[in-house]
Amino acid sequence: MVDHHRARIDAFLHDYTTIRHAEGRGWSDEAAYRALPIVDPSDPLAWQWSIRARSWHHLRRQLIARLPAGRLVLDLGAGVGWMSHRLAEAGHHPLAVDLTVDDLDGLGAARHYPASWPRVRAEFDRLPLADGCADVAIFNASFHYCVDPVVTLAECRRVLTPGGVIVIVDTPVYRRAESGQQMAADRHADFERRFGTRSDTTPSIEFVTDDVIAELGRRCGIGWTSSQAWYGWRWWWRPWRAKLQRRREPSRFLLLEGRATHD
Repeated sequence: MVDHHRARIDAFLHDYTTIRHAEGRGWSDEAAYRALPIVDPSDPLAWQWSIRARSWHHLRRQLIARLPAGRLVLDLGAGVGWMSHRLAEAGHHPLAVDLTVDDLDGLGAARHYPASWPRVRAEFDRLPLADGCADVAIFNASFHYCVDPVVTLAECRRVLTPGGVIVIVDTPVYRRAESGQQMAADRHADFERRFGTRSDTTPSIEFVTDDVIAELGRRCGIGWTSSQAWYGWRWWWRPWRAKLQRRREPSRFLLLEGRATHD
């Protein structure tokens, strides 16, 4: 019997890895990995890493620095493991979760860091972890890869301790669903033009809206608080420029912290 689920995952990973390598992700020396989320200004994705760096600074100040030392933190969508590396530096115990184990742009790159921490190849809604084992679960620029966010958040709640925190960072947020849908359509068309694949073999939510966040809170028993990093004046000006040019609204990146409102 053909395992259709496994086939979809393999197709997704093939497209995902192909695109990310073509975009110039990954480095040839360990110093570059250890410096993340700071990259050289000449890096082809320096603009994206500048966002990651500001998001991380905000997350560290708002939550990580306030946690008691030695917390077990799930780095969901860990990629090369840069956030796990930073969490370990902050005195916590990271556990990196991702589907890709690529040596340049996946969990295989963790060999470049001075400290080792557990790495788990898994999907977000099928975490091979015990009930109540973690204190914090961070969706590291990855929540938009969920297929069913209700199932994913239920799985998160299962593996968190009572009072544990779910964090969503660097996932695109829109006020209007139509704006997110247009972004996703433009993105897939761009991938097809540049890389020969739309990278949509495995469906995912791709973005969230304010209404979706609120609805997920009601359905999953999660109370959300949100804040936003400062990304600079050019970022602040984006929605106003879009209005003047009569273009769709740009995405926002929020730091969303969720805590269970009931058992």
